[in-house]
Amino acid sequence: MSSSPLTCLVIGTGGREHALARALSLDPGVGAVHAAPGNPGIAAVATLHDVDPLSGEAVADLAESLGADLVVVGPEAPLVAGVADVVRARGIAVFGPSGAAAQLEGSKAFAKEVMEAAGVPTAAAMVCTTPVEVQAALDAYGPPYVVKDDGLAAGKGVVVTTDRDAAVEHAAQCERVVIEEFLDGPEVSLFALCGWNEADGATVYPLQPAQDFKRIFDNDEGPNTGGMGAYTPLPWAPDGLVEEVLRDVLQPTVDEMARRGTPFSGLLYAGLALTSRGVRVVEFNARFGDPETQPLMALLDSPLAPLLMGSATGTLASVPAPAWKPGAAVAVVMASAGYPESSSKGDVIRGLPDAEALEGVHVIHAGTSMVERATVTAGGRVLAVVGTGDSLGAAREAAYDGVSCIEFEGAQHRTDIAARAAAGEA
Repeated sequence: MSSSPLTCLVIGTGGREHALARALSLDPGVGAVHAAPGNPGIAAVATLHDVDPLSGEAVADLAESLGADLVVVGPEAPLVAGVADVVRARGIAVFGPSGAAAQLEGSKAFAKEVMEAAGVPTAAAMVCTTPVEVQAALDAYGPPYVVKDDGLAAGKGVVVTTDRDAAVEHAAQCERVVIEEFLDGPEVSLFALCGWNEADGATVYPLQPAQDFKRIFDNDEGPNTGGMGAYTPLPWAPDGLVEEVLRDVLQPTVDEMARRGTPFSGLLYAGLALTSRGVRVVEFNARFGDPETQPLMALLDSPLAPLLMGSATGTLASVPAPAWKPGAAVAVVMASAGYPESSSKGDVIRGLPDAEALEGVHVIHAGTSMVERATVTAGGRVLAVVGTGDSLGAAREAAYDGVSCIEFEGAQHRTDIAARAAAGEA
């Protein structure tokens, strides 16, 4: 990698992109961080540009005009739309898979096909396109019913329910669904930085495991959301989990993708269930997860840019594996009134400077905007308050101290993020 400071461009508007831009801004090898379109929180660490993130040509034009050394595509929709391909065709390094490789997230059915070919352990599943097929699949697997929209659904395309009518109703709203057996046991998120070149094949660097909380209410009640909080590390995770997942899930998957002529470079996210029958893959994503990225970036002890650039340029094998700070990090999401069914916009957010002033606390913006110099809500998940500490309990306390400083109309958050793990339970 060049010894001169890098110019980095982060694509996206959410909390994941704020966490990545913040980490890049703290990297001594990075001279300038830009973001498009970004958000008010990202504006504190990057220069914002009003560009459509789904337009490959617009993103590539911006990258060229900035002299960007590295483009980091954050969200799944631009990746599946092939934005990385357009930028890469201009000779600019891109962190993120090709549109073809991003189908690991873009199509649940495709991901199942790849897992079967690679021998990756996952739930048994049926792909359904008619009501008759849906009924047969629900009969085959029984409750709890797991019904997944085959396409992108911003983290909310999955219904897990014992109510058969609800399962049928969700399936009826989708063109194609994947119905699968229910996986028992706790869920774990394991991200891996992936790079590929013809000489060495695939290099896969797992990050440390994290856990997120999908349901809107405490005790995992209420509908699914994009994620209401996350923490890392997992003190209860079995020894050897990362090595097992690298061997049985991550490496076989990227090897199979390369065999198909669509090598995967970027971030492969494995959502895992630690079932009574062993580790099973719940889903793959083709980008950093949100909100797990927030606590992971808070504990990453390696500079981020060399890892992303190594993935983007096929030189990841020559970059040291990620190193981690001791201690723990907890992110608590503050959501707007009505979320996840709807979201209230334009509510003034108060107390951000007070939260940021607390030791071990920083605030990541997800759904915010500026109106007459006031920060206001602009989406369902508004903020993620990140606390770090020398233990999970201390990190949790810091995060909730930060949450207590912030107010906006109708704000909602879970009070139990990482509570069981901090108490020594799974």
